[in-house]
Amino acid sequence: MRISLIALAMVAVLLVPEPAAAAMRTAQTGLSGAMSGEMSPQECEIPAIRHGSVASLKSFHRAMAGCADRFWAARFAAAGLVYSPPEVTITTGSDSVCGKITGNGAQYCPEQRAIVIRIMKQDLRDPFRMNIAHSVAHEWGHHVQQLIGVLDAQNALFWPASGSARAVLSHRLEMQAECFAGVFYSATLESIDPGIEWEEWIEAIRAADESEIHGKPRNLAWWQDRGYRGGATGFCNTWTAKKSKVT
Repeated sequence: MRISLIALAMVAVLLVPEPAAAAMRTAQTGLSGAMSGEMSPQECEIPAIRHGSVASLKSFHRAMAGCADRFWAARFAAAGLVYSPPEVTITTGSDSVCGKITGNGAQYCPEQRAIVIRIMKQDLRDPFRMNIAHSVAHEWGHHVQQLIGVLDAQNALFWPASGSARAVLSHRLEMQAECFAGVFYSATLESIDPGIEWEEWIEAIRAADESEIHGKPRNLAWWQDRGYRGGATGFCNTWTAKKSKVT
């Protein structure tokens, strides 16, 4: 899909002003560049997690962060784009570089270009590797969106939009991050040693509770699987997908 058509489709649906349309065109130019390059397997040394051990969970997250950093740095280099890593904070508390941590698990702070991972009691009781690994993979997807301009463009579209249109924009953003995580897994899953077959993981996502921000689990599963099986960010254009695929 050509960049101009992507931007026009967004504007036609949301009737956003020209500054927002220009922002989306800029973002999609970056995304188009990030689509290039061939995928190859990546070796990552991801350690075991010991039940009840905060230290081992921190080691796991740091190893995942290093793995994601190397993967996306190579993707950006292949596309001829400038890459910079996010700041990564791993904590057991509720404070972070971007204020109070909202909800559980992890979050991305665009202004600080930071990923904050909160180790929860559930992680200590039941350290399911793939679930914990996904905290890094998904939030790194948001960092990629920040670097190529998608987050800024989404904000320009989001604020003048109505409540229902905002919800769709939020879902498009989150599902693209899921797809980017799938692309990452396509090269690194064997090294991560997730403790679950891919098909079982995708089925578990489909069976999860629905999120107002993220959208329907079946669509989150579809996009993550699409990124994994496609192995390239070119499969992750949620912005022109049918509404039924992102709500």
